[in-house]
This record gives sequence, C-alpha cells and structure tokens, in this order.
Amino acid sequence: MLNFKKKSIFARKTEEKTEEEILHGGVLAIWGSPGSGKTILATKLAKYLADKKKNTVLLLCDMTAPMLPCICPPSDLEHEKSLGSILAATHVNEALVKHNMITHKKLSYLTILGMLKGENEYTYPPYTEVQAGDMIENLRKIAPFVIIDCGSYIANDILSAVALMESDSVLRLANCDLKSISYLSSQLPLLRDSKWDADKQYKVGSNLKPQQSVDNISQALGSVAFKLPHSQEVEEQYLAGNLFADLTMKDSRSFRKEIEKIAKEVFGC
Repeated sequence: MLNFKKKSIFARKTEEKTEEEILHGGVLAIWGSPGSGKTILATKLAKYLADKKKNTVLLLCDMTAPMLPCICPPSDLEHEKSLGSILAATHVNEALVKHNMITHKKLSYLTILGMLKGENEYTYPPYTEVQAGDMIENLRKIAPFVIIDCGSYIANDILSAVALMESDSVLRLANCDLKSISYLSSQLPLLRDSKWDADKQYKVGSNLKPQQSVDNISQALGSVAFKLPHSQEVEEQYLAGNLFADLTMKDSRSFRKEIEKIAKEVFGC
C-alpha cells in the first residue's frame, strides 16, 4: 500500500481539481548524452518537490544500468518492486502501477519506479509502446508531478522514446564537450516525429566547470535555458549512492538555485 499523505492527489478523487492542480505540475522527461547528469537532475528535482510537499513520482527508465540501486541506500526504501512487472503486463492499469511503486521512507511525498539491481531488459518479456504509453498515462492520474529519467540510447529504448514524445516538457542535457554535442547530433534525427515538439524542450548545460565560460557554453550548446554548475558535494553523493541527501555545502549553493529555477519554470512551483 502506498504511504502517501491522506487526502493527497495520490488517492483517487471524484471532486473537481483545485486551481493549483490545474495550473501546476505535469510530466517532465529528462534526456541527454551519457554521463550528462540526467539521473542527478531527476533525483534532485524529485527531492525538491517532495520537500515542498508535492506528491511526486520518479520514473527511472534505464534497463541497461538500473539506477534505483545508485540513488539511495536500499534501507531507505519501503520494499523492492520492479518497473519490469508493469511493462510485462498485457494491460497496464492504475492499480498495477500503484502496486509496483516504491515509497521512500524519509520522503513521504515521493514514490519511485525502476528496475532492480541485477535486472536488465531481458529479465521480463518484451513490451511495446502501448504498455509504455499506458503507464505514463496512468502516472498522470496518480500524481500531479511526474519526473522521467530517460535512458540515453533511445533507438532501442521504447520507454524513454515514448516518454520524450508524451511528456509535457523535456530537459535536454549536454556537457560542454565535443563528445556530448556529437552524441546529441547523432540521436536527434531519431526523433523526427509529429509528437516530438521542439517548443517543449529546454536545453541544459550540465556539470559546468568554472573554466567553462558563458561563451564556451553558447558556442558548444547554443542558447541554453539552464546552467547546472559542477558541485563537489553532488559528485560525492552520486558516488556514494545517496542522491536524496540534502545539499549543505557552500559549493552547492549555485546548483540548488538552478534546481529551484528549473522547478519554477517547468512546474510553476
């Protein structure tokens, strides 16, 4: 049973939505080159919203390297259930999605979906874009805030590709280096589809070092909406597998402010 606050939007309601629920929230997909900090940004945004008492779902799409074991200690999770169990179902419904959500013990407004340690894309039967689309649609019903950490390799990742098409907004991450830019150039042609709305994308410069000036960033990435600076504290949390920890060090101040800026722009809060 999900451990969410009583009378929250996580419980189905028959009355009309409040003005806040109508104006704010949505589905956000985070995508970019390998190593660009997608999971870090997704996790930190989810924590920011949960700390503000916003019911939030974090969906971790990567099946090649499951990220659930990398974001927090196993002891912080109520139980272990797998995203694969949802996608393996012939029909994906709200009850099935809720049953396989994982609640964080210290963040009662947050729930997580992801593959478990040791699992991969062949652990479960193949799924189609129908199951992927149905799951995202059900997440919309369950929570006002949905953050999807997409895998980089969308050519063979149905869930990430569908998430990019069906989301309300996309954060497109890139490091300020030639490899990251080359990667995006090779992948963007795969998204030439009527559902791929360029207007809903935000370019994000990620893990930017002090020596990487604004001119360097603009030259490499073009116009960017957000600039996530490098933080030693964030890097240490990532290496320790504890991304839901608070950021308290002085060097993380600019990173925290950018997270707040993204939440305000994308989610209105």
